[in-house]
Amino acid sequence: MHIEAGVVDGAKMILSYGTGAAVIGATAKVAWDNIKENGLISLILKSIIAIAIVFSCFEVLPHYPIGVSEVHLILGTTIYLVFGLAPAAIGLTLGLLVQGLFFAQFDLPQYGINVTTLLASMFALDFAAKKIIPKGVAYKDISYSQLLKLSVIWEGSIVSWVAFWAFYGQGFGAENIQNVLSFGSAYMGVVIIEPLVDMAVLAAVKAYTKTKDECAYLFDKQLCRA
Repeated sequence: MHIEAGVVDGAKMILSYGTGAAVIGATAKVAWDNIKENGLISLILKSIIAIAIVFSCFEVLPHYPIGVSEVHLILGTTIYLVFGLAPAAIGLTLGLLVQGLFFAQFDLPQYGINVTTLLASMFALDFAAKKIIPKGVAYKDISYSQLLKLSVIWEGSIVSWVAFWAFYGQGFGAENIQNVLSFGSAYMGVVIIEPLVDMAVLAAVKAYTKTKDECAYLFDKQLCRA
């Protein structure tokens, strides 16, 4: 989902500064709400783990440039279900920043673009989860079909944002359209993998957690109880 350098440039970059600031501001709001509900230490612990997972997805797991961007297995639904919205959003924001600062400086000019793509997709996932998962159902007990729906929304939102930035920056020429379609078709293949990862992680959570209080401190409250 890293937009290639030069896809958006010049004065058009101003939009990415605004959208990036907006989604980071929204992340700060949900982080503050999380602190009031669960405490600062809990948020820090969950966020550090989320940052490590996101960084590993970007830098360690295989990733391939296709079309206008790169195909990554980011595990957004996994970190959302396990740690909650605020730690997941912080993990995406800082995991992307750490990668850019220390390993991929050429991506830093596109940080506003890429963080918008990730965080806007995470907020879309949060909205969808509230609709797809019935109230009173813990995340560890949701079905594969529900996980698949969440994965489609997460990956589909990322593809939609990448397409937006590509068309915004380069227009609707035949080559650009082909590049966007190539990226989108490759990226949506991740939908097959992510729900399987989620199922394995949720099964591990069931086996590990012994009490609801323990689950709530280490993971998101909704993971183990409604």
